Amino acid sequence: MELRQLRYFAKVAETLNFSEAAKCLCITQSTLSQQVKQLECELGTQLLTRSSHKVSLTEAGTIILPHVKQVIREAGLCAEHISELTELKCGTLNIGATYTFSPILTETLLSFMRMYPKIKLNILYKPMNELMDLLREQVVDFVLAFRPTHPVDGVESHILFQNKLSAIIGTHHPLADRQKITLHELTHYDLALPSKGLQARNAFDHILTANDQLRVRIELNEVNILLKLIRQSMLVTVLAEATIHNESGVKAIPLDIPDNEMAGCIHTLKDSYRKRSMQEFIRMLSESIAVKERQNAWI
Repeated sequence: MELRQLRYFAKVAETLNFSEAAKCLCITQSTLSQQVKQLECELGTQLLTRSSHKVSLTEAGTIILPHVKQVIREAGLCAEHISELTELKCGTLNIGATYTFSPILTETLLSFMRMYPKIKLNILYKPMNELMDLLREQVVDFVLAFRPTHPVDGVESHILFQNKLSAIIGTHHPLADRQKITLHELTHYDLALPSKGLQARNAFDHILTANDQLRVRIELNEVNILLKLIRQSMLVTVLAEATIHNESGVKAIPLDIPDNEMAGCIHTLKDSYRKRSMQEFIRMLSESIAVKERQNAWI
């Protein structure tokens, strides 16, 4: 049973004239008659009685006509909804992001909501490993996080910007005028570090050796509170430089270590469907001031 056949039957039922219905549908009368007969054969019953002068609905035709009209209406609504999705007039976009990306995202979130007020945004902030699980389960449409140390099965990563692992200090800190900071220099200060499992902490732990005796006083899994502590004390933390975008009272000083790179990436499922809203959000994010600043800082 085809939607076209249902439309043909509905038009004949409306006009009760094959010739007039064929003109309205812009097809030949023989094609119309053939398609209606095929529909009757598939349903196993006659829907119309035909004579040289008259066409009328059978009992079966009378019963099925309201259902046919409903199917045609629903099909029309489906087409309208798809058009609205394509034109970004409706829909939902689910974004997963690590805590570091919060300041990078703000500008694009506000711009996107202004431009596409009918699209609902769901933002989930979690550690990268949890977000990758949600991506594979298709709970989120894409993930914003730094590139993982090892490739993740089924996931492809596209670099958005390059970043450095940095010592984050208050602007009043004795190290505030430094261009770089060595790991040895960090041993002289009390540290407040992100909790194990967060990407910046994983990257930092990866470069530490047994000889690096750090004074870790506190560990936190909430970046905003961590930065608040840094502003109000002489504590030092280690985060990606992008974490403090648009943050006042703190400063990022790159760690003086080899290959100090953290690539900010957009992670998507391989060979997966890309929502139109997702494509537009990523375009806007790529062209945002926050991302451009990160890109220019690396040049």
